[in-house]
Amino acid sequence: MLARIQKNPPILKIALALGLIPGAFSSPSQAEGPNLGDHRIDHARIIDGSLSRRQLRAEGLRIFTTPFNRLDGYGDGPMNPEDTLSAGGRPTLGGNGTYLRVNGLDAQTCLECHTQISAATIPPKLGIGGVGGSAANAIILPTQIDTADLQDGDGEAGFNGRFANPPFLFGASGVELLALEMTEDLLALRDQAISRPGDRIALVTKGVRFGSIVADANGGLDTSAVEGVDDDLIVRPFGRKGEFATTRDFDIEAMQFHFGMQPVEVVGQGVDGDRDGVVDEITVGELSVLQIFATTAPRPFQLELSPAGERGSASFVDLGCENCHRSSLDTRDTSLPLRFPAEADQPRLNIYRHIKLTRGAPGFAPNAGGGVTVPLFADLKRHDMGEGLAEDFGLVTSERNREFTTARLWGIADTAPYLHDGRATTLTDVILMHGGEAQTARDRFAALSEEARSDVIEFLKSLKVPDGKFSRLVKREPKPGKKRRGKREGN
Repeated sequence: MLARIQKNPPILKIALALGLIPGAFSSPSQAEGPNLGDHRIDHARIIDGSLSRRQLRAEGLRIFTTPFNRLDGYGDGPMNPEDTLSAGGRPTLGGNGTYLRVNGLDAQTCLECHTQISAATIPPKLGIGGVGGSAANAIILPTQIDTADLQDGDGEAGFNGRFANPPFLFGASGVELLALEMTEDLLALRDQAISRPGDRIALVTKGVRFGSIVADANGGLDTSAVEGVDDDLIVRPFGRKGEFATTRDFDIEAMQFHFGMQPVEVVGQGVDGDRDGVVDEITVGELSVLQIFATTAPRPFQLELSPAGERGSASFVDLGCENCHRSSLDTRDTSLPLRFPAEADQPRLNIYRHIKLTRGAPGFAPNAGGGVTVPLFADLKRHDMGEGLAEDFGLVTSERNREFTTARLWGIADTAPYLHDGRATTLTDVILMHGGEAQTARDRFAALSEEARSDVIEFLKSLKVPDGKFSRLVKREPKPGKKRRGKREGN
């Protein structure tokens, strides 16, 4: 055992810190081969219950931390001249044959972009499942970047893609369950509208209003008054624009974009989707354990408030911040159903496993309605954030470029830099950069005295991220419903 630890200390330390089974990991072979190795988990073993929760989490950790190489299927194949932008047929930077960096092919492992637990200490705390610093920002689907500002000399490097700072995994199960239940509610309201032609039906779920809908006598729907969600009424909480309904959906896209790893459930069994000579690059089972790993991550928490923090909390409400940053939302259920294959408009179909949200991790507090309370400080809705934060993404409308899903503030004390692209380096900066629907709240904050502003920041600094050592969190996290006491900085 000593020899094994000396040979590969980082991954074993991670496994031990997580309380997982060290035996689930194999030492790298000295021979050249795929880093995923010969051990490829079968989705059937996840369904039949032969693997424990700890084993499945260990497998998910293995996928999350594996640096994929060419023999795993890393990278795209030959460039597709008909579509050089989408994953599968992209060029590489300078023809290096491996990396592109702008528009993906920018990392080898999930861990590279999700490694910072807290930026509130110096040096920062590093760990698995955290946010990424600015160097980890993804540059998504650009066709033009005027880095030297040669085009118009206006002091801006013109860019028509998206620039995205990586979020953390913590609390993902609560967010996913909320979105599932909200989708169920909205679809039920849609059906109600169809059954009552001519009646305008308000789309309200968990206290969040998504506009309204009306049907004609033939069952046709007028969705022109729908707001903050796509016209299909599927609440997609992951991605800055609300693109992904589940962590699995997010992972499918990330595998292709960042690594050129083609999931079997996208291209088919035995199919070389990107023509790089490798088939079955990411199996159904591997995506399933990756989803289990993400949805069993612990939740963020809140420190007990100081007197200044209490004042700041009251100001947060008075300023109107809580209109979008809802302190908490409640689920009806205590378990998240994981689905494969998933049908977005039938969220209870094809369930292969349930994740209990009240266990040590994720560790959400039960509520009086039979579900759990998710203290996310968000509403899972898109909002217009004004021209100052608008992107210049050529593939969507100008209206959509101004819209972002409400940022979840839980953990914000630890997760600088802020905003969708990390442009804000302080909490004061991020508030003052708000516009659009948040302009009034922003102006009220700007008008506060320096002391009152400091109180708001003190409140926000109580919203902490877990330290990433999942096995210790069971002992150190407060019991459901209680707030943890401790030092205010770097706890």
